[in-house]
Amino acid sequence: MESLLTPEMMPILLGGMGLLLLLLIVAVIVVMRNSGDRDVAERLTEFTGGAAQNQQITDPRQALEQIDKVVSQSKRGSNTGRDLARADVKLTVTEFYLIKIGASIAGALIGAYIGRASGTAMIAAAIVVAVLFSFLPSMYLGFKAKRRLTAFNNQLGDTITMMANALRGGYSFLQTLDMVAKEAPSPVNVEFRRVVQEVGLGRSTEEALANLQRRVPSEDLDLLITAVNIQMEVGGNLAQILDTIGHTIRERVRIKGEIQTLTAQGRISAWVITGLPIGLAIFISVVNPGYMAPIFSFGMPPENWCCLPVASLVMIGIGFVTIMKIMDIEV
Repeated sequence: MESLLTPEMMPILLGGMGLLLLLLIVAVIVVMRNSGDRDVAERLTEFTGGAAQNQQITDPRQALEQIDKVVSQSKRGSNTGRDLARADVKLTVTEFYLIKIGASIAGALIGAYIGRASGTAMIAAAIVVAVLFSFLPSMYLGFKAKRRLTAFNNQLGDTITMMANALRGGYSFLQTLDMVAKEAPSPVNVEFRRVVQEVGLGRSTEEALANLQRRVPSEDLDLLITAVNIQMEVGGNLAQILDTIGHTIRERVRIKGEIQTLTAQGRISAWVITGLPIGLAIFISVVNPGYMAPIFSFGMPPENWCCLPVASLVMIGIGFVTIMKIMDIEV
């Protein structure tokens, strides 16, 4: 393997992979730029099942839209689309997968550079880093979704109080939702605006609230939607019920904030303990590749150190998961 990947071939390999990454980035930019350029009448014709569906696909944008439609209909694609909606990321499923492929190629380039001490080390590092980088877009999506959900939960208590006051003032429930969509801060106003739009397009209030629950998987929101559905079936003073729910949600948010403060040191320790050995190994590999080369050797003992990185990563991962589980306190 080392004879096939000589140091003279490394610039050619890195240059080819860099060119492929550049072409992929250009394709993603073109797709994202053209995704919103379609005429409104054309989109409405397609939505209503008109003649646009019978035309041949000659525009590259139409071909990309057809590909995205097929990808989105799969189980994994539908889950990805749901996650994109929860994170409020303005990307299609196909664009997101293209970004994941680009991240993998970039990871392979970085890994090949880190493991340039030998051909075996370069291939192993390229594969490992490419796999790790392929998870970065999903991790970013999960981070944005979690941060958006936290902001939604923090605003929900005050939003429910606003709804209770509006109901006391004589507003109907749909008028109350429209007022929240106009007056509440983001992301609450965005989600409730979608509810109002769905009701305006003909959905029932129960279906629109169920879709809201699927987009925002919040236990506090589930409590609100359950109370509203019960009130619609059996009646009652909804404003008083919302006052009680709002007080409960605000107390829960306060307790969660206190727990986050008390467990911050433990969570930071988990990240530092996990990142320190990995960062040190990467730094040494970049500064002195020959020093780390024996770790990737496949010779006979005692020179066989190839299992050391795998065992180290497994133990580091177990320690990180254990610490985070201890710090995760349910409220």
